[in-house]
Amino acid sequence: MEEELNYASVTFRSNSVSTHEKPNDLEIIYDEVKSEQQGSDTRPVKKDNKKKAPMFTLLHVVAAVLGIICVSLLSVLITLSIYFKAVVSERLRENSNLTAQKLQLWTEKTDLERRNEELTRERDGLNWTIGVILEHKDFPVERHCPQKVCKPCLDNWLQFQTNCYFFANEGWNNWDGVREECRKTNADLVVIDSQEEQEFINNHTKAYYDEKHGYWIGLSRKDVKDGWKWVDGSNVTVTYWRQEPRNSEGCVLTLPREACLANWDKVSCWAYNRWICETRALIKGSAP
Repeated sequence: MEEELNYASVTFRSNSVSTHEKPNDLEIIYDEVKSEQQGSDTRPVKKDNKKKAPMFTLLHVVAAVLGIICVSLLSVLITLSIYFKAVVSERLRENSNLTAQKLQLWTEKTDLERRNEELTRERDGLNWTIGVILEHKDFPVERHCPQKVCKPCLDNWLQFQTNCYFFANEGWNNWDGVREECRKTNADLVVIDSQEEQEFINNHTKAYYDEKHGYWIGLSRKDVKDGWKWVDGSNVTVTYWRQEPRNSEGCVLTLPREACLANWDKVSCWAYNRWICETRALIKGSAP
């Protein structure tokens, strides 16, 4: 920037010249003088700049330090966030693996328990079959297992739960005679010990001849002192008498024409009637 120039005029007076004379020979000298105002304005500004410069530099240093600290804290926070996310992900993955392992173990345990139950049933069934076979003096394999396939009951026999029943709808005989017929097939006259069995028998007997004839069952009183006994020696737990019998000897019929739960009748053991045989099924089951 160019400096501003100011001009001043200076008059020199001679002592020999009267003050009233016109100063013709006065020499006017012009000189260039720098403006004091400009100098005074310029110097203080430079001094102020020299004083403010250090303060300005300090603020920048402080700001830079604070910026570095903020960046460092932000970096630490980002690092910690990434670390904790990794830890959480790892834990979640471990928990997921543990859950999958527990589920697999539970499934395997359930399968083993189910398989164990199946094997237990098979074992019980085999033991049952072996027990039935051992009851025979001469087990009729061809009759029970034609073509090497065993059946729970013989032909013309009906299965109910774990037993087989034969309803003799032809032929008549007295109580001792029909019992002997049952024993020929390794069976005996039927023993009734539940309402379900009573209903099953009633559903498979047929009325014939007259209302006094029925089917022999395995209940008798051959001796008044012994009381009523089943052929297998067990005591009487349920009864379905048509009419309560007198305390006298006799054998028991089930009468098809009477009510299901009140159709037992005591008659002479020498009377001729049809009969019902019962034996254990070769294969254990729960057929109705």
